[in-house]
Amino acid sequence: MFATEPLRIVAVSAGLSSPSSTRLLAERLAGAARERLDTEQDRPVEIRVIELRDLAVEIANHLVTGFPSAALEDAIGAVTGSDGLIAVSPVFTASYSGLFKSFFDLVENTALTGKPVVVAATGGTPRHSLVLEHAMRPLFAYLRAVTLPTSVYAASEDWGSSGDEYADGLPARIRRAGGELASAITGGRAVSGASRTLGVDDEVVPFEQQLAGLGGRLFARAADTGAPRAVG
Repeated sequence: MFATEPLRIVAVSAGLSSPSSTRLLAERLAGAARERLDTEQDRPVEIRVIELRDLAVEIANHLVTGFPSAALEDAIGAVTGSDGLIAVSPVFTASYSGLFKSFFDLVENTALTGKPVVVAATGGTPRHSLVLEHAMRPLFAYLRAVTLPTSVYAASEDWGSSGDEYADGLPARIRRAGGELASAITGGRAVSGASRTLGVDDEVVPFEQQLAGLGGRLFARAADTGAPRAVG
């Protein structure tokens, strides 16, 4: 019997407490993505939530020894092998937590190329919501992931709030971000990180050759206009 490969969504939670609002936000985002995927396609959907607090010692050991434990290697493999990623951190000192950053420091900087990612954060006050833009998006841009348009910040007061006439509530933002992740996973080969056929625009031309070509075009243009040619 033909077995259909499941779509894999991995949510990374850097919450330190138990229970954790960071973990709760990660689960709700993953659930919203699965709900949309279940209505738009027939493949099964697998969700895995990785709690970094359970891997804190292994992460520290790997940073100083260079050797990951089996559990940490499995977690990193799940992240890099996923079809879609959700990354959620609590806000510490106006940025993501050190545990969150330490984990992604262990991910090869090309391993997430083209992978759709929803970034999200939790905090005690709405004043820290820009952490998504000034810290988390640049991190995943460096890792060459495709960070989706809607990011989700959940302050303490957002839980149980339905929003107002000026802004959507947390549930609506979660649904929108989950829908964007689902669409990115099913929307095309390039956004999911799958390989594609290289075209003319992908050809790598050495920088010196590009400069030589530019110089030739400038020389021809000067000759056509009768302008004096620069020397040196």
